Amino acid sequence: MLQQPRRLRYRRPSDGKVRKYSKRGNQLAFGSFGIKTLEAKWITAQQIEAARVAVTRYMQREGNIWIRIFPDKPITRKPADVRMGKGKGDVAGYVAPVFPGRVLIEVDGVSYDIAKEALRLAAQKLPVKTKFLIRRDYDPTQTV
Repeated sequence: MLQQPRRLRYRRPSDGKVRKYSKRGNQLAFGSFGIKTLEAKWITAQQIEAARVAVTRYMQREGNIWIRIFPDKPITRKPADVRMGKGKGDVAGYVAPVFPGRVLIEVDGVSYDIAKEALRLAAQKLPVKTKFLIRRDYDPTQTV
């Protein structure tokens, strides 16, 4: 389960900047099918875990799944009814910042129809628009 990184360089970093496109992780590397994000957002650890559960349940634990993002950015939040100032809030959770073009999840070892539906269910759990990918050299006639 994706919870949090083992260690961090800084406990409460700044928010960072949003890029126009993903510089790396933008091609299928492991599986035959995948989903790619079309917009920039922060994806929380809980959303990634929900997508992973949706894929594994639909695929009935057949085939392989690769999660290509990891929530390693701490997000801070101040408690309710607290006045302005007095420093930055405590760490409330972790997110994975993604930019357009980043491959989020890859699957292999299942048929086209099962992979498409499993990744559609995963995309519903994520806060970004996604696109279904197929490996360039994928042969639908081969048996799984």
